[in-house]
Amino acid sequence: MITQSQNGFIQRLFYSIFPKILREGKDQNRYRGYLNTFILHFRPRNVPERTLRFTLTWGLGGMAFVLVTLLIGTGLLLKFFYLPSPEKAYESVLYLQNTVLFGQLIRNIHHWSANLALVVVFLHFIRVFLTGAFQPPRQLNWVVGLGLLILVLLSNFTGYLLPWDQLSFWAITISMGMLEYMPVGGIWLQELIQGGTEVGPATLSNFYAIHTAVLPVLLIFFLLFHFWRVRKAGGVVVPRGPDEEMGNRGETVPTIPNLLLRELTVALVLLAFILILSVLFNAPLESKANPGLSLNPTKAPWYFMGIQELLLHFHPLFSLFVIPLCMGIGLAMLPYLKYPSNPAGIWMTSLKGRKMALTAVFFAVGATIGGVLLDEYVIRCPSWMSDVPVYLTAGLIPFMVILAVILGFYVKTKQYYAANRNEAVQTLLILLLTAFVVLTVIGIGFRGPGMKLVWP
Repeated sequence: MITQSQNGFIQRLFYSIFPKILREGKDQNRYRGYLNTFILHFRPRNVPERTLRFTLTWGLGGMAFVLVTLLIGTGLLLKFFYLPSPEKAYESVLYLQNTVLFGQLIRNIHHWSANLALVVVFLHFIRVFLTGAFQPPRQLNWVVGLGLLILVLLSNFTGYLLPWDQLSFWAITISMGMLEYMPVGGIWLQELIQGGTEVGPATLSNFYAIHTAVLPVLLIFFLLFHFWRVRKAGGVVVPRGPDEEMGNRGETVPTIPNLLLRELTVALVLLAFILILSVLFNAPLESKANPGLSLNPTKAPWYFMGIQELLLHFHPLFSLFVIPLCMGIGLAMLPYLKYPSNPAGIWMTSLKGRKMALTAVFFAVGATIGGVLLDEYVIRCPSWMSDVPVYLTAGLIPFMVILAVILGFYVKTKQYYAANRNEAVQTLLILLLTAFVVLTVIGIGFRGPGMKLVWP
């Protein structure tokens, strides 16, 4: 609990950051009022003291906002020198790095902020799920958050091509090729985004327009809407123990300066980390894109490697359409399922839920690695099935087998632990997310030339 003397110290420290606020007389109150009014548009006037614990949110939501702001700021600076055409794009990046003062640093900050933003938003999504913060009255904000995750993913994807080097060109080429396998409108969508039948000048122009105009506007709008919905719900979910009744908010403290000072601290630490990372490590830049010379292996961007790994084991119809579609629908419907209780604020629903989550992680890691190895070295399509359509032998049949394993795990763990639906659904989602993370790691670190398994 914050004492009166500690609260006074926090206030003096906070207002020392803003020198104008320290001016005497009417100016002091006026500036302070302007600042307070602006901040309280997106934050409750008072927050439960327990929600100030760093281990509740880990500052992930604020980090995401800082990273998006940093991306927009550095992106505007990069636009002054970048030329979106295949003939000049690569050279403009070289000019920026080698000639423009601090050009390399600005590009490094933009690059690492983009990658870190995707990681932070994903971890924020996991944190919200594990604390039950998708339960009423926050169902809509869960869906908005999923939309923001997709927007950050698309921002990374569209920006990946802009350097127009070998790495980005072939990563986007392999990613765009995946759209061909969508059963309805896949080829049409591919040609619309590419601006033709293959990656070329029109693709670069389209990606540049989407990356620098469309997606930033959408991100700003939905970020503000997301924060406003959190404000309408009374702030972040209040943490509580498994046996503690819901509704006990405990003692409340003023948002300014108690919450705001903590958010500023996290933001400054994050900015320092990004700056150090950008000084020590340069953003990758390979040789200029050559459509006639493909890389080996040709890999999608790292955040799509889980899907590319699925593509090695399943028919494209299932790896690129059926499985992602089922996962997306399931995540969107998650807060609207009927649950026996509202575990909002309880980490992993209950003590039993924590044990089940650990079981799911171990099972997913072992089963995913085992399945990849079996498919790579043991399982082959039998000769007597050579006349059977590939979408059955490499699609529907293995998909149904894996679905049966997942459902069997769900039923057995629910029975073994005598779990309720909250605990069982949480266990199932942790199982699926862990499996996808393992596939991503395998694709990034354990696939070599010809996409064969190698030891890194």
